[in-house]
Amino acid sequence: MDRRVAVEWDDAMTTPFAPGTPCWADLSPTDMDVARAFYADVLGWDIPPGTDAFGGYTTASINAAGVAGLMPNDGTVPTAWTLYLASTDAAATQSAIEAAGGTVLVPADAVGEFGRMVIAMDPTGAVFGVWEAASMVGFEVVGAPGGFAWCDLRSSDPDRAREFYASVFGYEYEAMPMASEDYTTFSVGESPLGGVGGMMGAPEGTPSHWLVYFAVQDADAAVDAVTELGGTSLAPPFDTPFGRMAPITDPFGAPLWLVQLP
Repeated sequence: MDRRVAVEWDDAMTTPFAPGTPCWADLSPTDMDVARAFYADVLGWDIPPGTDAFGGYTTASINAAGVAGLMPNDGTVPTAWTLYLASTDAAATQSAIEAAGGTVLVPADAVGEFGRMVIAMDPTGAVFGVWEAASMVGFEVVGAPGGFAWCDLRSSDPDRAREFYASVFGYEYEAMPMASEDYTTFSVGESPLGGVGGMMGAPEGTPSHWLVYFAVQDADAAVDAVTELGGTSLAPPFDTPFGRMAPITDPFGAPLWLVQLP
């Protein structure tokens, strides 16, 4: 059953994000056809086939507004979502990452006319991307069904992680009521952009990682679609002050969260 719905979004974001803001996410599935079918049904994305010009990379969209990317994976690395943080100078951010104790996995490089990218790992082992926008700013839908809604860093050493990201991106942190003692939000202005905390019950041996949350119109229906299409529900949808949420893994084992915003 195709659960895609028409999402009204006439004001796609076209201004580059402030430095340090989560601005893009992409997935590296081992089977693009399976991934396209799964995310089209669960999140309502339109996902065209990839093009040879960029190694099969394709952009998922809602009403022609970009929401995420998919890139074929030959199986040499685990399928996972990569979160990108905005920068106005990818090379300078790369230097800051190294100075703060991070590891650069893919040095700053141009991605066609779209922008410049860095892939790095923080000192606690979480992989993330850096994006310097040119013609492609990143997310064009935020906080609407199918779009990016939130992110969390689950870290084996959240204090060390906070020190690192504060040094590189200037993050400031604030405790969140009702959250665990080691969980804080992070921001580069007045509004929180995401959270940083411990591993929160992840299986032993799970590395530090960023988690991406995508908005859905109906969390329960979305979870039904997840299980029908080969994904896994890690817990039934539950209500929070921030919306009805559900943790899942996709058919490749990549974790993410679904949230029905209030």
